[in-house]
Amino acid sequence: MNISVVIPLLNEQESLTELYNWIIQVMQSNSYSYEIIFIDDGSTDDSWSTIMELSNKDEHVKGIKFLRNYGKSQALHAGFEKAQGDIVVTMDADLQDNPEEIPGLYNLIIKDGFDLVSGWKKKRYDSVIAKNLPSKLFNAAARKTSGLKLHDFNCGLKAYKNQVIKQIDVYGEMHRYIPVLAKNAGFTKIGEKVVLHQARKYGKTKFGMNRFVNGFLDLVTIWFMSRFGRRPMHFFGLIGSILFIIGFFISIYLGIDKLFIEKSGRLITSRPEFYIALTTMILGTQFFLAGFLGEIILTSKRDKKRYSISEKIHV
Repeated sequence: MNISVVIPLLNEQESLTELYNWIIQVMQSNSYSYEIIFIDDGSTDDSWSTIMELSNKDEHVKGIKFLRNYGKSQALHAGFEKAQGDIVVTMDADLQDNPEEIPGLYNLIIKDGFDLVSGWKKKRYDSVIAKNLPSKLFNAAARKTSGLKLHDFNCGLKAYKNQVIKQIDVYGEMHRYIPVLAKNAGFTKIGEKVVLHQARKYGKTKFGMNRFVNGFLDLVTIWFMSRFGRRPMHFFGLIGSILFIIGFFISIYLGIDKLFIEKSGRLITSRPEFYIALTTMILGTQFFLAGFLGEIILTSKRDKKRYSISEKIHV
C-alpha cells in the first residue's frame, strides 16, 4: 500500500464528506493505493455517522471512535498503530489542509529519501492574536530547544515513512513536536515543504488560550525527556548531590566555628546558616531520591493504553 491518510477530528461532521471526496480525487488521479483512517476523538455531533456512511460505500475508509475526547495526540497514536501504508500522511479534518499537497509530500520521501516532511503554512488565514502569534512563539522556542530549523512544527499536514510513526510515541499533547520526537528517536533526515493553508469553511477553531500555556509546558517536557528521559538520575542526582554537599559543608563550618572560634555561647540553631544547611541537605536528599525513583520506574514500566475505543471500522 502506498499511502495511509490519518485524520484526527473533533466535531467536523460538515467537512468530512467534502474532505473525503477531495482526497479520493487526488489518490485516483495519481494511481495511489491507499487507506483513509478517521479517528473520531469523542465528537458530540454526527461525525461518526458520516464516517460509517463513507466506510459502507468505500472499503478504503476506516474509522476509530474514542469513548470521549482524549486529545489530538492520542488520536494520532491510535491512527499510527493501525496505519499500513509505506508513507503515512496526517492532516486535519477542517479543510484547512489541502489534500493536493499529498503528492508533493509523498515524492519528497520516496525520491529524496526524507524520513519526515513537515508542512509549512507560510501564509495563514487564522486569527493573528489567537493562533498566529502563539504559533510563532512556539516555533521559535522549539527551534532553539531542538536544533531543528523548521518554521511550523505544529502544522497538521505531514508525511512520514511508516517506520517513523511505528517508532515514536505520541503522548500527552506532544503532537505539536512530532518532528522533535522523530529526531530524538534517530530519524534525522527531516524536511519541510511550503503548503497551502485555507480559511476554515465550517465550524470554529478548537484552539483555546490553554494551549498557549500547555504548548510551552510540553516543550519543557520534551527538552527534559530528550536529554534526561532515559537517565533521570543524571539530572536529579546531580542537583541533589550539589545541594547536599553545600549543606554538608555549611554544617561542617558551623561545627568548627562553634568548637574553636565562637566564644559567645550562642546556639547553632539560632544562626541562619543552620537553617540554610538543613534546607539544602533536605532538598538535596529529595532530589536524589526523585532521580533514584525515576530510574526504578524506567526499569519496571509497562506499555499501557492511554485511551478507550468504543467502535472500529475495518481496523
